[in-house]
Amino acid sequence: MKKKDLKFSNIIFAIFIVLLIIPQTRTAIQVAVNTVRVKLFSPSTLDVGDQTQLNPFSYQIQDLEGKPIAVEIGQGKVTFLSYWATWCPPCIAELPSIQKLYDDYGDQIDFVLLTDEDPEVVKRFLEKKDYQLPVFTPRMQAPEKLYERSIPTNYIIDKKGKIIVKEQGATDWNSKKVREILDILITE
Repeated sequence: MKKKDLKFSNIIFAIFIVLLIIPQTRTAIQVAVNTVRVKLFSPSTLDVGDQTQLNPFSYQIQDLEGKPIAVEIGQGKVTFLSYWATWCPPCIAELPSIQKLYDDYGDQIDFVLLTDEDPEVVKRFLEKKDYQLPVFTPRMQAPEKLYERSIPTNYIIDKKGKIIVKEQGATDWNSKKVREILDILITE
Protein backbone atom coordinates (compact mmCIF):
# COMPACT_ATOMS: atom_id res chain seq x y z
CA MET A 1 0.00 0.00 0.00
CA LYS A 2 1.34 3.43 -0.90
CA LYS A 3 2.11 5.93 1.87
CA LYS A 4 -0.46 8.35 0.45
CA ASP A 5 -3.20 5.66 0.50
CA LEU A 6 -2.27 4.62 4.03
CA LYS A 7 -2.41 8.23 5.24
CA PHE A 8 -5.86 8.73 3.61
CA SER A 9 -7.14 5.49 5.19
CA ASN A 10 -5.93 6.62 8.61
CA ILE A 11 -7.71 9.98 8.20
CA ILE A 12 -10.98 8.28 7.21
CA PHE A 13 -10.68 5.88 10.17
CA ALA A 14 -10.00 8.80 12.56
CA ILE A 15 -13.07 10.67 11.26
CA PHE A 16 -15.18 7.55 11.72
CA ILE A 17 -13.99 7.16 15.34
CA VAL A 18 -14.70 10.84 16.09
CA LEU A 19 -18.21 10.51 14.63
CA LEU A 20 -18.82 7.49 16.85
CA ILE A 21 -17.82 9.50 19.91
CA ILE A 22 -20.24 12.34 19.14
CA PRO A 23 -23.64 11.37 20.63
CA GLN A 24 -25.68 12.97 17.82
CA THR A 25 -24.02 10.85 15.12
CA ARG A 26 -23.27 7.62 17.01
CA THR A 27 -26.72 6.03 16.75
CA ALA A 28 -27.10 6.95 13.09
CA ILE A 29 -23.77 5.33 12.24
CA GLN A 30 -24.58 2.22 14.29
CA VAL A 31 -27.97 1.89 12.58
CA ALA A 32 -26.32 2.28 9.16
CA VAL A 33 -23.78 -0.45 9.94
CA ASN A 34 -26.55 -2.75 11.20
CA THR A 35 -28.68 -1.98 8.13
CA VAL A 36 -25.90 -3.44 6.00
CA ARG A 37 -25.98 -6.56 8.22
CA VAL A 38 -29.77 -6.80 7.78
CA LYS A 39 -29.34 -6.83 4.01
CA LEU A 40 -26.80 -9.66 4.30
CA PHE A 41 -28.46 -11.99 6.81
CA SER A 42 -31.76 -13.80 6.69
CA PRO A 43 -32.79 -16.21 9.43
CA SER A 44 -33.19 -19.93 8.89
CA THR A 45 -35.15 -22.56 10.70
CA LEU A 46 -33.38 -24.17 13.61
CA ASP A 47 -32.20 -27.73 13.13
CA VAL A 48 -34.95 -30.11 14.27
CA GLY A 49 -32.85 -31.13 17.29
CA ASP A 50 -32.46 -27.49 18.31
CA GLN A 51 -36.15 -26.61 18.05
CA THR A 52 -37.51 -26.09 21.56
CA GLN A 53 -41.05 -27.06 22.46
CA LEU A 54 -42.84 -24.56 24.69
CA ASN A 55 -45.73 -25.56 26.86
CA PRO A 56 -48.72 -23.60 25.54
CA PHE A 57 -49.21 -20.50 27.65
CA SER A 58 -50.94 -17.17 27.82
CA TYR A 59 -48.43 -14.30 27.52
CA GLN A 60 -49.73 -11.48 29.72
CA ILE A 61 -48.88 -8.17 28.07
CA GLN A 62 -50.36 -4.71 27.73
CA ASP A 63 -50.69 -2.37 24.79
CA LEU A 64 -49.10 1.08 24.78
CA GLU A 65 -52.30 2.56 26.24
CA GLY A 66 -52.05 0.23 29.26
CA LYS A 67 -54.84 -2.16 28.24
CA PRO A 68 -54.10 -5.73 29.43
CA ILE A 69 -53.99 -8.38 26.72
CA ALA A 70 -53.27 -12.10 26.70
CA VAL A 71 -51.60 -13.64 23.66
CA GLU A 72 -52.00 -17.38 23.40
CA ILE A 73 -48.66 -18.95 22.45
CA GLY A 74 -48.69 -22.47 21.05
CA GLN A 75 -52.46 -22.64 20.97
CA GLY A 76 -53.33 -22.74 17.27
CA LYS A 77 -51.70 -19.67 15.71
CA VAL A 78 -48.18 -18.91 14.48
CA THR A 79 -46.43 -16.23 16.56
CA PHE A 80 -43.69 -13.78 15.63
CA LEU A 81 -42.21 -12.67 18.96
CA SER A 82 -39.63 -9.90 19.20
CA TYR A 83 -37.76 -8.40 22.14
CA TRP A 84 -36.45 -4.97 21.16
CA ALA A 85 -35.93 -1.32 22.20
CA THR A 86 -36.03 2.11 20.56
CA TRP A 87 -32.45 2.88 21.65
CA CYS A 88 -31.00 -0.33 20.13
CA PRO A 89 -29.32 0.25 16.71
CA PRO A 90 -29.71 -3.39 15.52
CA CYS A 91 -33.39 -3.26 16.53
CA ILE A 92 -33.92 -0.03 14.62
CA ALA A 93 -32.14 -1.47 11.57
CA GLU A 94 -34.40 -4.54 11.33
CA LEU A 95 -37.75 -2.84 12.04
CA PRO A 96 -38.44 -1.89 8.39
CA SER A 97 -38.25 -5.56 7.40
CA ILE A 98 -40.53 -6.54 10.31
CA GLN A 99 -42.99 -3.82 9.24
CA LYS A 100 -43.11 -5.24 5.70
CA LEU A 101 -43.66 -8.74 7.04
CA TYR A 102 -46.39 -7.48 9.37
CA ASP A 103 -48.09 -5.63 6.49
CA ASP A 104 -48.44 -8.93 4.60
CA TYR A 105 -48.93 -11.45 7.43
CA GLY A 106 -50.45 -9.41 10.26
CA ASP A 107 -53.88 -10.97 9.87
CA GLN A 108 -52.56 -14.56 9.79
CA ILE A 109 -49.86 -14.46 12.48
CA ASP A 110 -49.72 -13.00 15.99
CA PHE A 111 -47.02 -10.35 15.93
CA VAL A 112 -45.86 -9.47 19.44
CA LEU A 113 -43.09 -6.89 19.72
CA LEU A 114 -42.14 -6.48 23.38
CA THR A 115 -40.20 -3.69 25.04
CA ASP A 116 -39.68 -2.59 28.63
CA GLU A 117 -39.51 1.07 27.68
CA ASP A 118 -41.84 3.87 28.67
CA PRO A 119 -44.92 3.62 26.40
CA GLU A 120 -44.79 7.34 25.58
CA VAL A 121 -41.21 7.01 24.31
CA VAL A 122 -42.22 4.03 22.19
CA LYS A 123 -45.30 5.81 20.77
CA ARG A 124 -43.19 8.83 19.76
CA PHE A 125 -40.63 6.54 18.13
CA LEU A 126 -43.26 4.58 16.17
CA GLU A 127 -44.98 7.78 15.06
CA LYS A 128 -41.72 9.42 13.97
CA LYS A 129 -40.76 6.35 11.92
CA ASP A 130 -44.35 5.83 10.68
CA TYR A 131 -44.49 2.23 11.91
CA GLN A 132 -47.82 0.50 12.43
CA LEU A 133 -46.49 -2.38 14.49
CA PRO A 134 -48.18 -4.15 17.42
CA VAL A 135 -45.90 -3.15 20.30
CA PHE A 136 -46.54 -4.17 23.88
CA THR A 137 -44.95 -4.21 27.30
CA PRO A 138 -44.78 -7.46 29.26
CA ARG A 139 -46.84 -7.96 32.41
CA MET A 140 -45.06 -11.17 33.36
CA GLN A 141 -41.59 -12.69 33.27
CA ALA A 142 -40.87 -14.43 29.98
CA PRO A 143 -40.89 -18.20 30.20
CA GLU A 144 -37.37 -19.54 30.72
CA LYS A 145 -37.14 -20.91 27.15
CA LEU A 146 -37.88 -17.42 25.77
CA TYR A 147 -35.78 -15.45 28.22
CA GLU A 148 -32.83 -13.70 26.60
CA ARG A 149 -30.74 -10.77 27.76
CA SER A 150 -29.66 -9.55 24.33
CA ILE A 151 -31.81 -7.54 21.94
CA PRO A 152 -33.02 -7.86 19.38
CA THR A 153 -34.01 -11.46 19.90
CA ASN A 154 -36.78 -12.71 17.63
CA TYR A 155 -38.70 -15.96 17.46
CA ILE A 156 -41.05 -17.64 15.05
CA ILE A 157 -43.17 -20.09 17.02
CA ASP A 158 -45.43 -22.61 15.29
CA LYS A 159 -49.08 -23.27 16.09
CA LYS A 160 -48.18 -25.93 18.67
CA GLY A 161 -45.56 -23.87 20.50
CA LYS A 162 -42.36 -25.11 18.89
CA ILE A 163 -39.64 -22.49 18.37
CA ILE A 164 -38.87 -22.85 14.66
CA VAL A 165 -36.66 -19.76 14.30
CA LYS A 166 -34.61 -17.96 16.95
CA GLU A 167 -32.43 -15.11 15.81
CA GLN A 168 -30.37 -12.58 17.74
CA GLY A 169 -29.07 -9.41 16.13
CA ALA A 170 -30.26 -7.43 13.14
CA THR A 171 -31.79 -9.65 10.47
CA ASP A 172 -33.81 -9.35 7.26
CA TRP A 173 -37.25 -10.60 8.28
CA ASN A 174 -38.77 -9.71 4.92
CA SER A 175 -36.73 -12.27 2.99
CA LYS A 176 -38.04 -14.93 0.64
CA LYS A 177 -36.73 -17.58 3.05
CA VAL A 178 -38.74 -16.22 6.00
CA ARG A 179 -41.87 -15.89 3.88
CA GLU A 180 -41.53 -19.52 2.77
CA ILE A 181 -41.18 -20.62 6.41
CA LEU A 182 -44.27 -18.63 7.41
CA ASP A 183 -46.31 -19.90 4.45
CA ILE A 184 -45.58 -23.50 5.45
CA LEU A 185 -46.33 -22.89 9.14
CA ILE A 186 -49.62 -21.12 8.38
CA THR A 187 -50.90 -23.99 6.24
CA GLU A 188 -49.85 -26.79 8.63
